[in-house]
Amino acid sequence: MAAVPETIGHFSHGALQDFRLLTLTLTVLGLCSIGPPAAAADLPVFPVSGFFVAASTVDAVNNQKLQAIKAVGGDTVITFGSRMTPSSLAGVPADCRITGVNCAQSAAAGVLLNRVFTYSDASPWGAPAVRCPRDLSITNNNKLFTVLVLPTVGAGCDATNNRYDVVVVSGGNAPGASASGSMARAATAHGMKFYAGMPTPANRTDLAYLPDLSYQDTFRLFTTRYLQYQEAANNVTGLAGFYLSTEMPLKDSAIFDSVLAVYRIQNQAIRSVLPTLGAVVSPYLDSRRTPQGGSTPAQAQSAARKIALTASGVSLNIAVQDGMGTGKGGAFNGNEAGAPVDRYAGAIVGAGSWSSKYVAPNREYYLAAAAGVAGTGATLWANMEGMAPAAGTNPCGINLRGQTTKARIDRQLQQMANAPRKIISFMWDTYYTCTGAWAPLAQGLQNGKTTPIVTDVSFNPGSGSLLVTGFNLSGATVELRWTTAAGAIQSKTVRATSYNAAYGQQQGLNPALQGVAANVEPTTLGTGKYYVVKVTNVWGAVNPYYAQTR
Repeated sequence: MAAVPETIGHFSHGALQDFRLLTLTLTVLGLCSIGPPAAAADLPVFPVSGFFVAASTVDAVNNQKLQAIKAVGGDTVITFGSRMTPSSLAGVPADCRITGVNCAQSAAAGVLLNRVFTYSDASPWGAPAVRCPRDLSITNNNKLFTVLVLPTVGAGCDATNNRYDVVVVSGGNAPGASASGSMARAATAHGMKFYAGMPTPANRTDLAYLPDLSYQDTFRLFTTRYLQYQEAANNVTGLAGFYLSTEMPLKDSAIFDSVLAVYRIQNQAIRSVLPTLGAVVSPYLDSRRTPQGGSTPAQAQSAARKIALTASGVSLNIAVQDGMGTGKGGAFNGNEAGAPVDRYAGAIVGAGSWSSKYVAPNREYYLAAAAGVAGTGATLWANMEGMAPAAGTNPCGINLRGQTTKARIDRQLQQMANAPRKIISFMWDTYYTCTGAWAPLAQGLQNGKTTPIVTDVSFNPGSGSLLVTGFNLSGATVELRWTTAAGAIQSKTVRATSYNAAYGQQQGLNPALQGVAANVEPTTLGTGKYYVVKVTNVWGAVNPYYAQTR
């Protein structure tokens, strides 16, 4: 990716040539300027407050990880769930034996065994999960197993048709430290929120991007038993809810109804077992112009609403993945539509302009998703992908994707606009911690957390009033350079008339959002002219540019 432009000429050469660019520059007063230093309440903030993580069974590892995340402003961690996989008696782990007999076969003795499933989530379910007479908790050869015998007909312990499915849960080695339990305790100790990954069904063999619901009744029962185990073993203050790991694109198509069914099943189970806890889902943007057709903002709006309506009374957070780490989405401003994609996106979609490769910029999708969830009770979040497509020069260990840059994720953040209430990111392990061609991204966050991020600008040329929203904006001085209706480029510098650190809270948006207002006196602005916001703040950091048009 080319360096983030520092001057108007770097990013608006073509637009200035045809006088189509209106430029707005914000300079936030420095500590040595005539303005006062930032107050303690206005310390810099990196606007990502949650991260996907890998949970460890070792308390010290989880505590150290959460300390590092909290140091960059994080207050939420999320783990992925494990897969409930169809298997057979032969597929049961060899150590799951009772007096030499296969544990699933032993547990189903005297009844009809229908299907066998396996599941492993690095947690020793054991006694807290044993609820029915046929359930078993086994330790053999220092291996931990929990065997659940689930009726194929009925919701209790007994099947009216005497036919049962068996799920063999592997919990690692004795004495059985729990990964989810350790992470829940660490979150509690650090005053953070933890969303534990829910089980996921296996994928279909014919359409591998869809869940297999041929055993949805058993999956429903197993989900309930999982939650009952969490209630018994890990129901601490830090456990805020659960992550529904099955994914779908933010695209309205009946083909993804099976994913919506999974969400509904799991939300209903949460509502039944742990009704005070919430849930997170993370559909992804795919706006690429492909033969199959990328999602449009209108489709995203409809899909977001359908997902929201699966909540079943649960506090549901819909964290839309921005697609910049996989090349599926594009973070570009309107005046960049004809500019070449960056080299990372190009590694996925090939050479071409942003508008030729993507249906619309990410900003439009987040605004559409916000409209989709409005009035449903669900909350829109954003999931910023903290990596970049592998372009040959940005390795990140053994990961499929590569390292990204702080400048690139700053561009991603501004595209998320003011719509999401919270921004989280995939993934701390190891995209934020790997050392590849440059230092770890987590270090980049620490070094660059003062960067001002502009998320929206409202300019009324008739009155000269200007409202800028974003992060790290206190003490602003505004330089406005614009193209008048007559085509002349003009410039004026004024002090901000007000600063509102609570803008996001007051507007029901991301509570970290700030707002600054200024007035440049009445002027004119030609229809369709772009202007670009650029900020230099009290710490001397400069924002990635932000283009807006009237």
